[in-house]
Amino acid sequence: MLKIAVLISGGGSNLQAIIDKIESGYLNCSIEMVISDREGAYGIERARKKGIKTYVLDRKVYGAELSKKILSLTEEKVDLIVLAGFLSILDKELICSFRNRIINIHPSLIPSFCGPRMYGIKVHEKAVEYGVKYSGCTVHFVDEGTDTGAIISQRIVEVYPEDTAEILQKRVLEEEHKLLPEVIRLIAEKRIKVEGRKVFIL
Repeated sequence: MLKIAVLISGGGSNLQAIIDKIESGYLNCSIEMVISDREGAYGIERARKKGIKTYVLDRKVYGAELSKKILSLTEEKVDLIVLAGFLSILDKELICSFRNRIINIHPSLIPSFCGPRMYGIKVHEKAVEYGVKYSGCTVHFVDEGTDTGAIISQRIVEVYPEDTAEILQKRVLEEEHKLLPEVIRLIAEKRIKVEGRKVFIL
């Protein structure tokens, strides 16, 4: 059984999607812990309701030591780290220790509308402002850059002329809730092969 840690910063709706898929039998994995980098994140309450071990490592308190603390909690305890709306940047030591074992979901079709300071509603504001016809979400491996790791899978969402950022965000989030568990399942089934920037699904 795949053991995972889920890292969050907010409401934790993607965390809930993972929990639901585990309970339905779709995912053969266990959430060993949920870690938030922010006090008051509702995702922590979601985890506690299910009896999942939780940690709040406020980034304002831990600062540059945040990644080191996450590594101390996860090393040799989990097989995969899932960033589900986690806004802090992880440092090189943690990334190297979990090379190709940290995944992130981003609310656009990378490489569009990603990188530093591009998160949450800001991503959808830029997509609407630019006038793209399609957006979506991307699950990728985490490397030393920001949203620069190898792409595992993407889901396309149509963008309509009358869309606001909030409307588009809701439509993309629905696809995130499907895509993230799908990728976790592929990893659990050892169906992912990485060669450089290319990810093959076996």
